[in-house]
Amino acid sequence: MTEATAPQPPRLRHPEKAHRPDQVQPKKPDWIRVKAPVSEGYKRTRDIMKENRLTTVCEEAGCPNVGECWSQGHATMMIMGEICTRGCSFCNISTGRPNALDVFEPGRVAHAVQKLDLNHVVITSVDRDDLDDGGAEHFAQTIRAIRHRSPNSTIEVLTPDFLKSKPGSLEAVVEARPDVFNHNLETVPGLYPSVRPGARYFHSLRLLQRVKELDPSMFTKSGIMVGLGEDRQGVLQVMDDMRAADIDFMTIGQYLQPTPKHHRVDRFVTPEEFAGYEKAAFGKGFLMVSATPLTRSSYHAGDDFARLRAARMEKLGRA
Repeated sequence: MTEATAPQPPRLRHPEKAHRPDQVQPKKPDWIRVKAPVSEGYKRTRDIMKENRLTTVCEEAGCPNVGECWSQGHATMMIMGEICTRGCSFCNISTGRPNALDVFEPGRVAHAVQKLDLNHVVITSVDRDDLDDGGAEHFAQTIRAIRHRSPNSTIEVLTPDFLKSKPGSLEAVVEARPDVFNHNLETVPGLYPSVRPGARYFHSLRLLQRVKELDPSMFTKSGIMVGLGEDRQGVLQVMDDMRAADIDFMTIGQYLQPTPKHHRVDRFVTPEEFAGYEKAAFGKGFLMVSATPLTRSSYHAGDDFARLRAARMEKLGRA
């Protein structure tokens, strides 16, 4: 029996995270609404993903930008399966026992990148605490496969925290030389017990700092969601922590509750507040900042990467 036909383990959608019925959800404002995906470009991207049997975080996490991004052929591919070993209260990805790794997946990802003719590709994954290296070598193999098929494509990885992985796991990914190493902090440290209980804030910060120590030329990136219950001072402190870890690029987006069983939306942050966060982040020294209600880690990632490189060149020119 092959992996493709093997029985699937049970998938859970966070049944323990139901919120109280008295927690009234705020009404979604007009600036959050997006159009349904219907374009021919969207359909082509969807078909290429299906043909190559690839999972995308765009679908699994219910990203509101899927119509816009897929219409341009931009899809964030999620490797190592669609079942996560963690149970974060904000995330719509299934929790359970994952399948064994598919050794042919890196090649299929590379083929899809080539067929879509991507200038910039974002590769992410579920958490795989069941693997000794957290899936680090699988990331490295995927990066190398893309380099072989599409040598002119730039590569951005959005990795897990490798919290329970053996020594050398992070190093394996860095040695494969992605152009951008992204790992999201997701929220302020005080909300970790309820939002990201399986993770550790300072471990994630240290992970990104370590990337810079291993390869100072590699761009690092991290993001948070707002509207989970944080306050402005908490967001500004995260910015300071990120800069202390020498992170180049910060993203800030509005949290959207996937289902009633997930962490509730505390409030919808206004576009004006996002503009204020962007100004503050640039003032703290980030090379690139994306802060809008619909910002996600991979939203406009290719255009932002071009601006990120330009910002570094400008900074070096002033030095």
